[in-house]
Parts: sequence; C-alpha cells; structure tokens
Amino acid sequence: MPVEIVVQTEPSNDDVKLLYKALLEFNTQAYGAPGNKPYAVLLSDSETGETLGGLYAACFYGWFYISILFIPESLRNKGFGTKLLAESETYARQQGCLGICLDTFSFQAPGFYERAGYEKFGELPDFPPGHSRVYYRKMLLP
Repeated sequence: MPVEIVVQTEPSNDDVKLLYKALLEFNTQAYGAPGNKPYAVLLSDSETGETLGGLYAACFYGWFYISILFIPESLRNKGFGTKLLAESETYARQQGCLGICLDTFSFQAPGFYERAGYEKFGELPDFPPGHSRVYYRKMLLP
C-alpha cells in the first residue's frame, strides 16, 4: 500500500477522532482498558441555568486528570475554585484514584493549586515565551 504524508493545518474532527481511537486501541492492547470516566462540576446561573464555568476531568489508568478548570473573573476569589477542587477530590477518592494531575500556565493559577496542596513535578519553560507550563499532582492514596 503506498503511503504519503499529508500536512493539515486545520484537521477535520473525524481525523482527530480517528487518531484518538487508534491510540486508545493501542494503549488498551499494551496495558489494558483505561476505564476512562469523564467528569464535570459546573458553575451555573441559578436563574437561567447557563453554565458560567467549572471543571472538566477524567479518571483513567488509576489517575484523575483535570484538563479544564475555569472560573469567570466576576466569580474569582470567592471560593468557587476551592469548592470545585474539593468536590473533584472526593469523587477521585471514591473512584479509587491514586492521585490527581493537572497542568496550568505560569500566568494562570499555580499559586492556587499550591495552596490547595498540589505539588509541582515539572515545568516547561518558555511555553508560551516568557512564561511556563507547570505540571502538578496531588497524591490521594499512599
């Protein structure tokens, strides 16, 4: 079968889904099913039901990975982030997760995560230039 390399600067959703599916199949064969369980805790307007912010994560391979935590500026410094993390930590423990991992940019919320007991375990400098991408974890089980 002839194969060519095709560069796409705007890949289709179908192509991206195919890549995710293929990688998941490979990982499942190599290690076993990840047990991917999506999870969200949302902040919503109690009158309109509109989602204002929240946290999105997933449990897989024994870890809880937080991929998004967003609090709108008007709701920051009011304890909502702490409550979202606490709710998520409770859920992760109930699922038997070893720990929680996440990443953030140095201009976002590293201090917030450190105050919440997360330990920095990695940093990628100049991502974006002049800042860093910072990686955190919090162990839940011994």
